[in-house]
Amino acid sequence: MTAGKVDSVLQSNRRKMMRPVLEALRELGGSGERPQVHEQVAKDLAVGNQDCFYNQKDVDFVRLMLVFGGYIESDTDDGVWTLTDSGKTVNMTAELASDIIRRNNRKYKDQRAKKKVADNALGDGGIPEKRYWSYRPGSKAEQWQKCLQNSVMLIGYGIVGNLAKCNGRNDIQQALQNSYGLSNAPTTISRELWQFVHDMSVGDIIVAADGHRKILGIGEVQSDYEYQESDTDDFNHVRQVLWTDKSGDDIVIQSEKQFHNKTLNEITGNLDMVQQIDDLLDDEAMDVDDASTDDVESYSREQFLDEVYVDGRTYDNIDAALKRKKNIILMGAPGVGKTFMAKRLAYSIMGEKDSKRVEMVQFHQNYSYEDFMLGYRPKDNGFELKYGVFYEFCKKAEEDEDRSYFFIIDEINRGNLGKIFGELFMLIENDKRGFSLRLPYADELFSIPANVFIIGMMNTADRSLAMIDYALRRRFAFIELEPGFDAKGFMSYMNTLHSERFDRLIAAVKHLNREISRDDSLGKGFRIGHSYFCGLTPETADEQTLTGIVEYELVPLLEEYWFDDPQKVEEEAGKLREAIR
Repeated sequence: MTAGKVDSVLQSNRRKMMRPVLEALRELGGSGERPQVHEQVAKDLAVGNQDCFYNQKDVDFVRLMLVFGGYIESDTDDGVWTLTDSGKTVNMTAELASDIIRRNNRKYKDQRAKKKVADNALGDGGIPEKRYWSYRPGSKAEQWQKCLQNSVMLIGYGIVGNLAKCNGRNDIQQALQNSYGLSNAPTTISRELWQFVHDMSVGDIIVAADGHRKILGIGEVQSDYEYQESDTDDFNHVRQVLWTDKSGDDIVIQSEKQFHNKTLNEITGNLDMVQQIDDLLDDEAMDVDDASTDDVESYSREQFLDEVYVDGRTYDNIDAALKRKKNIILMGAPGVGKTFMAKRLAYSIMGEKDSKRVEMVQFHQNYSYEDFMLGYRPKDNGFELKYGVFYEFCKKAEEDEDRSYFFIIDEINRGNLGKIFGELFMLIENDKRGFSLRLPYADELFSIPANVFIIGMMNTADRSLAMIDYALRRRFAFIELEPGFDAKGFMSYMNTLHSERFDRLIAAVKHLNREISRDDSLGKGFRIGHSYFCGLTPETADEQTLTGIVEYELVPLLEEYWFDDPQKVEEEAGKLREAIR
């Protein structure tokens, strides 16, 4: 996303639809069921000189925005859209409508940013990771119309109360047993409820299912978890969802696997199923504009240097090498932050955290050309041609040639590179980008676009690996990363811990690294990196935590390094233990 002056008024159809929806409800006497409101809006737009056009999804989206703004009641129990007192009188100007949408976007962007990320080693903090879920609106889909009418998804077991007050799955399990008189409530139910409250996020895709294959609708989550009292049933657990109704289209899922019997089930890992859902969403031609909630967070060179313990000169050298060569390999000792750096490097060059333009894979001994590019895979009683991750990534980049795309390969030297790359050996070269070769499994020409950059990673301390293929070596720039103990960022991090014990341990590790560098059988590629010591706080940088790092991470590494010299291991391990006493 390029920086620039933002117009005070959004030009999206959804913004322009705000006034017509309010006027339609006023014409209906202040309230109306969803079909009535849609009919009235369409009728008004057909005869008026409005600068917007009727779109069913936009009307449903506007209803959510007006609920957020306080102009439509949030109660979803009876399926009726009702104006609040403010909604009856407000003058919905273009500026006010734009402000409501922007405030809603900021609210959920802030919530996503604050959402705890268990391990941010890949640099994806702040990126809304889209997940896919199958959802059953009742055992026989009896809740579907209510969900559709009110732009929500509903889950039962409402007697247990507000799930946001539960501190863990065990609390939910106990509440289910107490509320429903069960001696042993199924753990699958507590897990689904916990996922609904804590794992699902704004922007996730929901597939409403009927039976094992029929799709009722596809929606995008618009809100956090809500608990809403109801006198008619116990479907009190709610999330706002912007639905696309597919119930009349007789669409069935084509993937090998079918929808699970569970009320809620994550299907993100089922790539065939996800691909079909994405294709259906593309067919809908959803309005992606400045009103979208999928704002991309900016990311700069300065932010990279704040997070990654390298100096500015090293960053500039890496940046220049990647732009010149288009292919680089980050190499270094264990814990120097290769994986931590890779995505952040891509984001810093793009200027934003656009995860759609970054793909990451890990090579291993069984990884093949068929996984990477294309090949035949068993299906039913025969075989079908399946395209691999790199092929699909290049095709996506080819359609967006003005922007950079980054393909990251972890443990690049663990795979059989000649077997995996095949004819790509030539095509990945900087001056061969755009040059086409015929693919062996398909009657088509393939080329790697100039806007695709490859970042590989390899561990220099892995004794089990042979030297990287020379044919591949000359096509990459190799950049060795140093332990970052002397980087300004790491020293600033040390100062925030206020721990003399931690400072002594780092000094001991730096001394140990000098010993490793002097050892002819090891060398600087075996030095211990800084990432072993990252992520601590003043509260956690205590003797117990540091002892765990030394005893269970560093000492086993030393035992491997000096497997034939136990006295050396004991000597160096003793220095580390002494530092934290």
